[in-house]
Amino acid sequence: MSGSSRRSAPWMIAAALVAVALVAGATTAASGDSIPDDPAEGAAPDPTLSVALAYEFLDARVDQFCDGEGHCLPRSYEGGFFTDLPTWDFTPSFVYDDALVVIAYTARGLPDDIRRAQAIGDTLLFVQENDPIGDGRTRASYEPHGIRQGRVEITGPGTFTGNQAWVGMALTRLFHATGEQKYLDGAVRIAQWIQTNTADMVRAPYGYTGGQLEDGTSLLWKSTEHNSDIAGFFTQLAEVSGDQVWADRAAVATDFVAAMQSADGHVDTGTLLDGSTVNTHPVPLDSQTWTSLSTGDDRYDTALDWTLANLIATDGQYQGPSISDTDVSKVWFEGSGHLALALKLRDGAGDADRAEALLDSIRLGQRDAANGDGKGIVATSTDGLDSGFGDLYYASLHTGATAWYLLAAAGDNPFTLPVD
Repeated sequence: MSGSSRRSAPWMIAAALVAVALVAGATTAASGDSIPDDPAEGAAPDPTLSVALAYEFLDARVDQFCDGEGHCLPRSYEGGFFTDLPTWDFTPSFVYDDALVVIAYTARGLPDDIRRAQAIGDTLLFVQENDPIGDGRTRASYEPHGIRQGRVEITGPGTFTGNQAWVGMALTRLFHATGEQKYLDGAVRIAQWIQTNTADMVRAPYGYTGGQLEDGTSLLWKSTEHNSDIAGFFTQLAEVSGDQVWADRAAVATDFVAAMQSADGHVDTGTLLDGSTVNTHPVPLDSQTWTSLSTGDDRYDTALDWTLANLIATDGQYQGPSISDTDVSKVWFEGSGHLALALKLRDGAGDADRAEALLDSIRLGQRDAANGDGKGIVATSTDGLDSGFGDLYYASLHTGATAWYLLAAAGDNPFTLPVD
């Protein structure tokens, strides 16, 4: 499956285990339908309290699975489909989610936030150091019960390029926040793995391929999402290390992303297996938002406008983007977070109001959504959102969605380092 997202992993594992103004005012939006000024049936929760409660949710998840050495790893999903079925409780921790939690903690930066961010970061270094291959990689997911027992238990053995870049961004952010060399060293090891194992300077457009499966098989397609991740990670690494080679490599990833932009402004998902032919279906949200966030290039303003015109879903009282153009019947709250952040940072006419409408809808979900706890954010507004990549998403509490909400509320772009 070319262009596959690392976020597909939990839903694919699950399937194997269990057989408002958002559109109004967008200058290039094609749809005439607009989200009401008040997206709620009743007032949205207070933003300050909502943020505090979301951090409380993350605190509880981080503190749940820790060993005596201070390693902690939060489970990614809880409640609903991932907990309530009679035969299982799905506890794996996905490193993409863990990276987001680390960055969200550094965004607020209280002493306990940094302590918890380091507890996760130290665990990412621990699993990197104790990997059975031991070449600097991390894997898609780990079992936090194993971490609590002081051992590494791999639950998602694939080594996907985007995951590596997110772990790298988390470690780079920790180095920036603490000055501790171990985090930079770990980030450099990951970057070197990406460069050695996924750089493709043979098949144009040049860029980085999808990573490796457990058996060492290389994934030969290239993903817009993954290359956006690399563009952000390598740019950060160049900044903190002073090594220009990482900036040069970031430019390769950035050029690949630009090659995926279509004539109408949207950005396609990546390539097919030949590494060159553009994969045009489905069109995912993150190819629109992450290109903007990772590059800061206003050429992707049209991709954000395309999103507002084509990917906005309404599900009861909730409004926000879906995962892709395959299914726009439900809201993907994780995507609401990064769309809100992209609009905030673009700061065009009406963008602040659009971003706030998205955040208000997330806050309503925090308070009212099925399977919620009043603190964390569920992945989707209701169960069964089809990603278009062969998997379904569910309304279960999600550390990644919660972290994206906090980053959007703070206006903190995880693809860049904070300005000192």
